[in-house]
Amino acid sequence: MRLSRYTDYALRVLLYLGARPGSLSSVATIAATYGISQNHLTKVVHDLGKAGYVTSVRGRSGGIQLGRDPATINIGAIIRHGETDLQLFPCPDCLILPACSLASVVDEALAAFLAVLDRYTLADLLDQRIDGLRRLFDLPPASLPAATPKDHE
Repeated sequence: MRLSRYTDYALRVLLYLGARPGSLSSVATIAATYGISQNHLTKVVHDLGKAGYVTSVRGRSGGIQLGRDPATINIGAIIRHGETDLQLFPCPDCLILPACSLASVVDEALAAFLAVLDRYTLADLLDQRIDGLRRLFDLPPASLPAATPKDHE
């Protein structure tokens, strides 16, 4: 199973903003920090804003910040928000569907995957590594390893 580039970028943005509470950041800075496409990241941030995960402040000294407390941002919900298709197999079109038990096993595995993610919030991820993240994010832009998403946009 692979998550989309959208979900990858959404999680990266939320981690970046969560590591800098109370600070405004620009999409350009976040994109440069991760070495990822600013154009694609802008679309992700816009969508996160529509969903209330991110808020923006307009103007010369504006930027973006978390729109919610990190303790209320559920990782499973972010995955579900970002993924347009969590179906792992094209079962509805399959000839053997009426006699196959694979679909129920895969559905159970997907439910277990999401259940684990549902147990965590952004605050949980930040609490465990906040100091390390802050040190990394204070590096000059593009000093972090480049993004290597392995799937579709």
